[in-house]
Amino acid sequence: MTQTTTPGPDGKLRCRWCVGTPDYLHYHDTEWGFPVDNDRRLFEKLCLEGFQAGLSWRTILTKRENFRAAFKGFDFDEVARFDEADVARLLQDSGIVRHRGKIEATINNARRARDLIAEAGSLAAFVWSFEPSAGEPAKPQTVPPAAIALSKALKKRGWAFVGPTTMYALMQAMGLVNDHAEDCMIREEVERARTAFRRPEEGRQQVAAF
Repeated sequence: MTQTTTPGPDGKLRCRWCVGTPDYLHYHDTEWGFPVDNDRRLFEKLCLEGFQAGLSWRTILTKRENFRAAFKGFDFDEVARFDEADVARLLQDSGIVRHRGKIEATINNARRARDLIAEAGSLAAFVWSFEPSAGEPAKPQTVPPAAIALSKALKKRGWAFVGPTTMYALMQAMGLVNDHAEDCMIREEVERARTAFRRPEEGRQQVAAF
């Protein structure tokens, strides 16, 4: 049987992927898997997962504050107004991942986010409408149908860098699924948070302060 957990610094079992660095450990214990309905946080995660493509999440996590500064806290109304001069500025910013395609995709996706909010009421309502059903069987190492469907729906609306694997990572991080290992110390805490979480509804905006 493949080991999926390992003891952390305190001796308690955690998902094996998180114990390599303090940054991962903190992210795992306080963020990963806890449900989120804040539009700006969801937009940030969508963008950062896109920037991660081909890289490690550690690379992105250590640069997250730089990304937030560069992209106005991921306020999509602000980012939607970025122009070619902003692209040129960001390509010179050593604090982020300087990839023209990903930078331009972030600006494009900010514009698409505004369109989507006009359609669904909030980004959160749209994303959470793709939450996998409780009866959907878990298949480790595979992308669930819900993530494929979310990817297709966003691509249809003009979003970029939103492939199925990226959307599954979004679902794992933002609490649409609880993919903590069965014996991970955080799994039950995340499950309690998901049980208490009020799923956003179409027409009800989720744009609280970041």
